[in-house]
Amino acid sequence: TPGVMTWPELLEHMDNLVEWGQGKLKSWRKEASAIQTDVVKAEDSEQSCTSQDLAMRVKLQNKLAGVCEEMCKEVGAYPKCAQCPQFVEPDSTPGVM
Repeated sequence: TPGVMTWPELLEHMDNLVEWGQGKLKSWRKEASAIQTDVVKAEDSEQSCTSQDLAMRVKLQNKLAGVCEEMCKEVGAYPKCAQCPQFVEPDSTPGVM
């Protein structure tokens, strides 16, 4: 039947989700490990450490900026989410001059 899943199909789909989730966790661990390695290498000098820390913070902030507004919508904070970078509140009177 179209649009209806059988029990075996559901179990297979759940197995696929578990595999996908495990793959995601593995890639996140690799990313975190790479970040930690970068930080350890930067311990040679305080200035180098500070500049690399700033660069990593910028990368993280840029990565999060894309999902900030969607997250605010999910938790019901939108459109009053002043913490989102570059957030522009939508026009409360659309079409009015």
